[in-house]
Amino acid sequence: MKIVRLIRHGESAANAGAATLDHATIPLTDKGRDQAARVARSISKAPGLIVASPFSRAQATADATSSMFPNVTCETWPIEEFTYLAPANCVNTTVAQRKAWVDLYWAKADPSHVDGEGAESFLAFIERARSFLDRLALHPAEDILVFSHGQFLNAVAWLIECEPRMIDGQAMTDWREFEIANHIQNGWGLELVLNAEKPSCTARRAFV
Repeated sequence: MKIVRLIRHGESAANAGAATLDHATIPLTDKGRDQAARVARSISKAPGLIVASPFSRAQATADATSSMFPNVTCETWPIEEFTYLAPANCVNTTVAQRKAWVDLYWAKADPSHVDGEGAESFLAFIERARSFLDRLALHPAEDILVFSHGQFLNAVAWLIECEPRMIDGQAMTDWREFEIANHIQNGWGLELVLNAEKPSCTARRAFV
């Protein structure tokens, strides 16, 4: 049996309402750094592996834990957040300023739609989540810490809990409703149990 703890990064500048330049390089706030430190202090023993998204806010959150366990291998996997709006259109905008674009994107309910260069389709996003679960299952480590993002973690949880057969417009709408209903706070996460039969996912919980 393999235990995988999936943790959302600490509060970022975007989470706090600031305008940002690039989705991948958004930094943690002071509160976010404190949350990262609290997550690190909550880990009582060295895990077998630490995994982080390539995005800065997840890397910084993971660094707080990896510094406490210098002998543990740390890897970067493609478990970054879902970038569904074209990055070039979002430069120097806040979450509030992007709300109308976000609402329009989800109203389309087109899983193959790509908003522009650097954006990802919903189909590709869900495929990344599936690939992540496959990679976890094959990895020899039995206790894994993963630092990622709210939407990505909920994609993983949705695949396990809802078992969608087809990723169509209805599935996309269902996932959006699932994500809103099961919002994961900064510094909180999920615990997965992977076994030979079927993975399971616990309720959302705080690791801090």
